Amino acid sequence: MFGFLSSTLLYVVPALLVLGMVVTVHELGHFLAAKWLGTAVDRFSIGFGRAIVSWRDKSGVEWRIGWLPLGGYVRFAGDENAASIPDAAELQVLRREIAEREGPKALSRYFHFKPIWQRAIIVVAGPAANFILAIVLFAGLFMAFGQQTWRPRVGSVDPGSVAQAAGFRPGDLIVRANGAAMPDFDDLQQFVNLRAGVPITFVVERGGQTVQIAATPRSTVINSPIAGLQHVGTLGIRSSLAPQDEIRRRYNPVEAVGAATHRTWKMVTTTVYFLGRMITGQVSTDSLRGPIGIAGVAGKVTELGAAGATSFGAMLLGVSVNLLQVAALISVSLGFMNLLPLPVLDGGHLLFYAYEAVARRPLAAKVQAAGYRVGLALVLGLMLFATWNDLQRLRVLNFLGGLFS
Repeated sequence: MFGFLSSTLLYVVPALLVLGMVVTVHELGHFLAAKWLGTAVDRFSIGFGRAIVSWRDKSGVEWRIGWLPLGGYVRFAGDENAASIPDAAELQVLRREIAEREGPKALSRYFHFKPIWQRAIIVVAGPAANFILAIVLFAGLFMAFGQQTWRPRVGSVDPGSVAQAAGFRPGDLIVRANGAAMPDFDDLQQFVNLRAGVPITFVVERGGQTVQIAATPRSTVINSPIAGLQHVGTLGIRSSLAPQDEIRRRYNPVEAVGAATHRTWKMVTTTVYFLGRMITGQVSTDSLRGPIGIAGVAGKVTELGAAGATSFGAMLLGVSVNLLQVAALISVSLGFMNLLPLPVLDGGHLLFYAYEAVARRPLAAKVQAAGYRVGLALVLGLMLFATWNDLQRLRVLNFLGGLFS
């Protein structure tokens, strides 16, 4: 019993806190944009299912906390269509009902009768809020703790490695890779990790001269203390840890926001590149994570944040810093995924609005319903596949198989 409770506190609670914050901010983005544009809102819910707590504010919005803390939603007045985009016939019925009940002037308050550009702003505001949250969290961490990194200088080369065969030497300073600047060793490592089997041309400073070296990272399985087993590209070089190669950065608020924005944008472009390689079959899909995987990562970073703490305050600080970093990473992922052009996601709504802007009418109800079902099937299929990866990674299936063998 004690083991179950400790596992719940270590893995489930941090994951729910992180996901709850990220999803709430996403829905709050939709809500604030809607209120700014004078849109009638019926409900703002954190979590799904029966309400544990609910109240209604002066503007008539019902605020509630559902018993299932796995998401949340904003429901606009008159939003009864599953895809949130009624067709022309449904709009006519809704228009007549509102006019009879509240008068013709009330139509301008309803989401579906807003101009397309206003509806698009409300939809985009959710993912935008996630990107802003990530920037705020990264900026706060940069201002509070600064950043410690190392120059991209080769400290040693592993015998028999790709780097040795390509001609890398200890002391080489790697300044560019495929034309991209490498400001520190972390950037270099991430660039290489994502490009297993992809030829890379490096620009290296060696003894006052510039040298070009071509190398193709080898796909290697590594065991990360947080992410577990992963397939990544490796060269076989290690960073120089000489004092002169250490980089310590302190940030004022403006610099911190700039660095945080750069990091967030870099995460988006990295995700796009990785998904492109995954879709084309160039990299394994075993790194996709579902809710179980997210809980595992949250638990690991909680454990690492608490490790070595000499007081409760130090433990709380370490855990909080690590969880805030995870929250920023998940927030970027959620914002990006919601912009994918699937009908059940925000990007799908934008796709429908684009059609409506060109055709001067919404998509037919049958097309919307079909698109919604396809989008929902794809999203659920992706979640199931990611959960299967989580179970495989945790060897749960092997354990269950052993019970019956």
